[in-house]
Amino acid sequence: MNDKIVLFAKQPGKTSFSSLFTIKHAFNTQKVGHTGTLDSFASGLLVVCCGSLTRLASRITEFDKTYEAVIAFGSETDTLEYTGQVVKTASLPTKEAFLEALKQFSGKLMQTPPSFSAIHINGKRASDIARSGNVAEIPPRQIEVYSSEVLELQTKDNLVQYAKVRFSVSKGTYIRSLARDLGYACGSCAHLVGLLRTKVGSFLLKDAAGFSLLPEFSIKNCIKDAEYYSQNNENKISKEAELELQKQVVNTAVNMNPEIASLCGFGTLILNDDKIAWFRNGGKLSSSMFNVSPFTINEEYAAVFTQNGAFAGLLQKDSNGYFKYSFVVS
Repeated sequence: MNDKIVLFAKQPGKTSFSSLFTIKHAFNTQKVGHTGTLDSFASGLLVVCCGSLTRLASRITEFDKTYEAVIAFGSETDTLEYTGQVVKTASLPTKEAFLEALKQFSGKLMQTPPSFSAIHINGKRASDIARSGNVAEIPPRQIEVYSSEVLELQTKDNLVQYAKVRFSVSKGTYIRSLARDLGYACGSCAHLVGLLRTKVGSFLLKDAAGFSLLPEFSIKNCIKDAEYYSQNNENKISKEAELELQKQVVNTAVNMNPEIASLCGFGTLILNDDKIAWFRNGGKLSSSMFNVSPFTINEEYAAVFTQNGAFAGLLQKDSNGYFKYSFVVS
């Protein structure tokens, strides 16, 4: 059975799609879906669903996330990260101006996503519109920054050249846009030279396959990587390292279980043995099918398990508070 959830540490210099190669080969399957992409220049946690669990991907995409970002001040690029073309320059901010500006990035904010993004405008990707030379008019939307913390600064004569900041944010937040807006707020301009996703919901990067292969995320290393990958060098690993990574994927992958359901924000219901076939055939739901009444579940979704721990499917509340089938695992 390849119905697994994989925590995978994406390397910088690889697309999220190409990173799935390792997982597809580890389980010999094409049915793999990640729960939120990372840009090629970025690294960090991908939560990957395999087999029938790919139907959970859209739910996990909704989770809050935590990132560490290395921001370069004094220039802005069209992509808002180092691979783009410089479109603005400005003087560096003072340390005091930077720290004061960072205080503004807390709570609910209106944010305009990057022109180079996967957002669709009138049926077309914003990035495709931008690459064609046209301007993508992307309306601002509300996001929330739960916390922002300075982890490292590189300064010269009290002027900030680079800052490493940890952001905890709501779904849909673009860290590239935060870097851009932070640059403006401290009287300069800015772009990203490094981005590391460390948390998705309750899933942690440190638990991911390939975590030990990630370089230390520091200002120094991000500057070095930016110089390397801006020369169109692809991040390649040896065949031996790839096989070892596939082994890590297999050894760390988990089945859907009540603990994972809790991490996903789901309630849990245990199906009575004599109702398994009924459930799997989409029979009418009733309280007598489960260990507890579904009305005692406060969450919007409930993961259903058999008494031997096998994942049977997912239920979702309708507008009246009654559970209905979301999907069933055969």
